[in-house]
Amino acid sequence: MTSLILTVIGPDKPGLVECLSQTIAAHDGNWLESALSRLGGKFAGILVIKAPKAKAAGLTNALLELEKSGLKIIVETADEQDRSDTLQSFTLELIGHDKPGIVREISQALAQRHINVESLSTELVSGSMSAELLFKAQAQLLAPENLDFDDLQSAIESIASDLMVDITLN
Repeated sequence: MTSLILTVIGPDKPGLVECLSQTIAAHDGNWLESALSRLGGKFAGILVIKAPKAKAAGLTNALLELEKSGLKIIVETADEQDRSDTLQSFTLELIGHDKPGIVREISQALAQRHINVESLSTELVSGSMSAELLFKAQAQLLAPENLDFDDLQSAIESIASDLMVDITLN
């Protein structure tokens, strides 16, 4: 079996997921994981699928043919890597008034400490007491075993204070 990672974007309209799933199933593919959303008026997503090695090329070609229906698809073969057992998993949650630079500041602090962002979900929501938009983020992170959490906590608290947001590490 071969694992494929697909990135998909196109005009949002009914039937796109069905079209993708039909194409995958027609080549004996198995839909494993996905994150699909309507973003900025477009349908966008990422999927992980498995298919028999002998059918992977045909499946890839069939997926690329979907561009005729308006879907832009990139297909990559997954790079199966074993994760080190010495990595620590934790989450970061953030909420605060929306302003440019929030993701940049947080990701810079994480990268400096060799922390990998496994997943990141962000959204703008209306504040409960006002109509102001609040920026919310949740990240699943992997850190080296020797990470100095006190140093990370201090850096995150400094960023939170500068940006006037609340950040929680779990």
